[in-house]
Amino acid sequence: MRGLPCSPLPILLLLLQPWETQLQFQGPRCRTGPLDLVFVIDSSRSVRPFEFETMRQFLVGLLRRLDVGPNATRVGVIQYSSQVQSVFRLGAFSRREDMERAIRALVPLAQGTMTGLAIQYAMNVAFSVAEGARPLEARVPRVAVIVTDGRPQDRVAEVAAQARARGEIYAVGVQRPDVGSLRAMASPLDEHVFLVESFDLIQEFGLQFQGRLCGKNLCAEGGHGCQHQCVSSPGTFHCTCNPGYQLAADHKGCLAIDLCTEETHGCEHHYVSSPGSYCCWFRAGFVLQQDQRSCRVIDHCSFGNHSCQHECVSTLGGPRCRCREGHELLPDGRSCHARDLCNGIDHGCEFQCVSDGLTYRCLCPDGRQLQADGKSCNRCREGHVDLVLLVDGSKSVRPQNFELVKRFVNQIVDFLDVSPEGTRVGMVQFSSRVRTEFPLGRYGTAAEVKQAVLAVEYMERGTMTGLALRHMVEHSFSEAQGARPRVLNVPRVGLVFTDGRSQDDISVWAARAKEEGIVMYAVGVGKAVEEELREIASEPAELHVSYSPDFSTMTHLLENLKGSICPEEGISAGTELRSPCECESLVEFQGRTLGALESLTHSLAQLTARLEDLENQLATHM
Repeated sequence: MRGLPCSPLPILLLLLQPWETQLQFQGPRCRTGPLDLVFVIDSSRSVRPFEFETMRQFLVGLLRRLDVGPNATRVGVIQYSSQVQSVFRLGAFSRREDMERAIRALVPLAQGTMTGLAIQYAMNVAFSVAEGARPLEARVPRVAVIVTDGRPQDRVAEVAAQARARGEIYAVGVQRPDVGSLRAMASPLDEHVFLVESFDLIQEFGLQFQGRLCGKNLCAEGGHGCQHQCVSSPGTFHCTCNPGYQLAADHKGCLAIDLCTEETHGCEHHYVSSPGSYCCWFRAGFVLQQDQRSCRVIDHCSFGNHSCQHECVSTLGGPRCRCREGHELLPDGRSCHARDLCNGIDHGCEFQCVSDGLTYRCLCPDGRQLQADGKSCNRCREGHVDLVLLVDGSKSVRPQNFELVKRFVNQIVDFLDVSPEGTRVGMVQFSSRVRTEFPLGRYGTAAEVKQAVLAVEYMERGTMTGLALRHMVEHSFSEAQGARPRVLNVPRVGLVFTDGRSQDDISVWAARAKEEGIVMYAVGVGKAVEEELREIASEPAELHVSYSPDFSTMTHLLENLKGSICPEEGISAGTELRSPCECESLVEFQGRTLGALESLTHSLAQLTARLEDLENQLATHM
């Protein structure tokens, strides 16, 4: 830690009581010669508002009796509570009015009372040359005035001991001081502890403090002949010059120093000359290096506040965001999104184009394969499908939109080959409960299915999608409901329409449906949740999930669904389904039944033998 100047460092701690009128010190203005004076103000919560105002008025009154100026008394102010805050540093203001304005605008911190921390800050920071204090070799006295309520929350003894080694500490308490803390900080004990109990006494102390600073000043008596500054010391004085000037041969006049004329400034860009000094300046977009001469380009991106989603590029004008290859910058100048090549070119995909920003690829629906040209899909085999439609009938759909859903369902039916041997269609509506509107085996023509769809009545209430999925798995695809036996390998397809978040869990029965071999499609409208749609649908989600912002624009999803609802592995159109009433079917059924009965008879015989063995063991032990 650097030592303080050779002259003593008086540190005054003031505990103030409330007062009504502003403190004014009488007599001529105090001319002390050069002096660095720092007020350290206690603004903890224990200093009540009217006491803080008293302190503020005391400081303003004291400032008005000081000879304030860059070459006379420099004043700085810091305040502290649980932390230390610089209000203005020693070199900040040269006019008394500016200082008073800053003091009157002071807002208390209103926290703890860390007096030791404040003393440490005053010693290490407030009196540094960087804060405006004059260098030690100038032998300008440094005085700290600490205003506090005298009840510190940290340890001050060790810090006070360090300060006592370099000067004096005055501890002054008013009205309710903590005498123990004052004695711990004061040095010497008896001469530097002041207990003040009334306004008159605090005014007397202010006058004593003014008198201490304002001893006999030979410079103030005139006749010294100094061109710039006169520095008084006991019994004598000497002249000094302002920064940028040097003392003339007569030791009274001052001569300006122009360092730039010597061409040794070394500035890379520009330089600015002042008497006795110069400073290097830089062009826009640059900053001075630590040597204060050379310049470097400012790396605006290194500040970390550019908010670029991908990459930040620093330019002379500031930071600029750049996106990675395959992405485009959004209008906000920061965010990036993948470039959609499918919209920007004639991709030629027959079914669906998927862009990843750098390139694109074509996809085909389930059951159709991409051809060698990478764009067209092979033709879907005409086959047999068992299709169950799960339609959301919750209250959020609303009656008029439910009618649009029914119309959309009938448009799907239009492109299906509805017949007992071809595609069978069933419909389930769900809200807070589940209702089968018609099972798979009820209608044999598209016209009958469409008429039944139009007759469906809106249920309203909640959205139990998980319950609907369970109903579909356990009942809708059962042979009792009209689904064809699994041995015939007829594809089973479930198509879910919903407009919002499910009110029950869907994960178990969505997974169960896929385990049962049901190809699941999810169509979301409006406030449908994408995560739920993806969980319901089979993979890949791009082919099995469709979304429309509102019910009136659902029709654009038809083309995707037409190509998607196609059996991957089914019975082709050339394969004829056998009637279960034909002779060969009856013989096959009879054989399977007899085999099952024989297996049951064998298992029953084994169970009977085991029971007899257990009875014999029990009889033996009795």
